Amino acid sequence: MSEIENYLKDYLDYLEVEKNRSLKTRENYERYLNAFVKGTNIKKVKDITPEVIRSFRVSLSRQELKKITQSYYVIAIRNFLKYLIKRGIEVLSPETIELPKVSRRDIEILDYKELERLLNASGGNDLRSLRDRAILEILFSTGLRLSELCKLNRNIDLERGEISIRGKGDKLRVVFLADMAKQTIKKYLNKRTDIEEALFVSLTKSNEVIGRITPRAVERLVDLRSREAGISKKVHPHLLRHCFATDLLINGADLRSVQELLGHANISTTQIYTHITNKELREVHEAFHGRRRK
Repeated sequence: MSEIENYLKDYLDYLEVEKNRSLKTRENYERYLNAFVKGTNIKKVKDITPEVIRSFRVSLSRQELKKITQSYYVIAIRNFLKYLIKRGIEVLSPETIELPKVSRRDIEILDYKELERLLNASGGNDLRSLRDRAILEILFSTGLRLSELCKLNRNIDLERGEISIRGKGDKLRVVFLADMAKQTIKKYLNKRTDIEEALFVSLTKSNEVIGRITPRAVERLVDLRSREAGISKKVHPHLLRHCFATDLLINGADLRSVQELLGHANISTTQIYTHITNKELREVHEAFHGRRRK
């Protein structure tokens, strides 16, 4: 086993044991970093040079990977270098490696008109409609991951409008419910007559509760409601997480706060969203550029 492979194994163990990252996170980092090591044929950490990084990034680009996918490889390399520096090993500074510029199309979001149509798509007062509307509202209000949404129980404090979430790596964070989300959840729970502890439940065709909702069921209902709203793009639960993050940044939230609300372990992951929040710059340009021209 080469020097770089030894350090790589140590880093992955560190992620899993000391940083308490999930097995899935370890597998993802292992895949990204193995591709880097094998693709560049490096043997030692001192072999990680700007030229090697640049060559690897060119190879990723030529594979026609989306910019956001390329970003994941770069983030993994940067975090590996940070780990090595923490251990006192002299390596390339991770700050010299810039993230790829991600276009609006790489992280797809809904514009406000589409978002409003989606949130209002489920207009009925039956249990299914109320459930679907509450799910859509809470996804946009909190930026929850799909797995986090499905684990929610109904004993939440709607008055406080705060929910403690145990996210990736057992990391705790607090998310907040907007007024509209609180109202829709309250209407939905008032319609429930079952004793199931889950906040969101799966239903039969006759609207009978059959247990906790599954991630696949949420994906299906989001897709259904988006088509009912006349949205042509593919809508999935994670897209609403993107909408949550970009909405906060566009309206002036700082990056660290958004990182906390999303439950990102590293701010470099959150930085991906900054490339698609330049709407306000266009508005400044339109308001102030060329005003003296006739």
